[in-house]
Amino acid sequence: MNRWLSFVLFFNVFILNYAQQKDSLGIENRPLSFNLKKTIVPVALMTSGIIFDANGRESLKNEVVEERNEHLFGFTNHLDDYAQFAPFFALYGFELGGMKPRTDWKNRTAILMKSQFVNLGLVYVLKTTLKRTRPDGTAFSFPSGHTANAFSGATMLAIEYGENHQWVPYVSYAFASGIGVMRMANNKHYISDVLFGAGLGILSVKAAYWTHQYRWNRQKSESDPFAGIIY
Repeated sequence: MNRWLSFVLFFNVFILNYAQQKDSLGIENRPLSFNLKKTIVPVALMTSGIIFDANGRESLKNEVVEERNEHLFGFTNHLDDYAQFAPFFALYGFELGGMKPRTDWKNRTAILMKSQFVNLGLVYVLKTTLKRTRPDGTAFSFPSGHTANAFSGATMLAIEYGENHQWVPYVSYAFASGIGVMRMANNKHYISDVLFGAGLGILSVKAAYWTHQYRWNRQKSESDPFAGIIY
């Protein structure tokens, strides 16, 4: 968790420095309206994670671990520790490469920070409250923070660039799914941890977009000296 918080602080400094060099022009900042249907997938993932954790903890989990130990015994790497952050760099890197996002960098960064506050905050609370044991015997398994992080980044990429570049959602969610699979291959998480983490990551980002007021980067009225300051 300390590594995540350090990354978030570093990432915000990186973004501010990047924004001074390149301003987002010609971006409409279209709000994302709440759509109940858009909650079906993340809620289904989280519900599945809860069900597997509660009812299938011994049978399904042990079966997955046995399969892992049979085919991937001794497998371990730390690629997922770093790859989980790749979607966040792509969130700004794609724009730098010429792709047009849905939201300008100021509002995009505000949405990112709000969604991460909810996402990482809930992951931390659930881990320290439930204290589920990982497959390798260590603590704090449920939910998978790496998976939640990867899926939150993938969701932002899909929202920001998916409309103009239809390949982005497929690639971003496939990449996030790979992080979840790698967490199980590394014997760090059960499938229930990964499913719940994926749903949490998606839903936290969607909620941030639905509630965002787009108050950043507004054009100030020349006739009102207080425009953009007190409202």
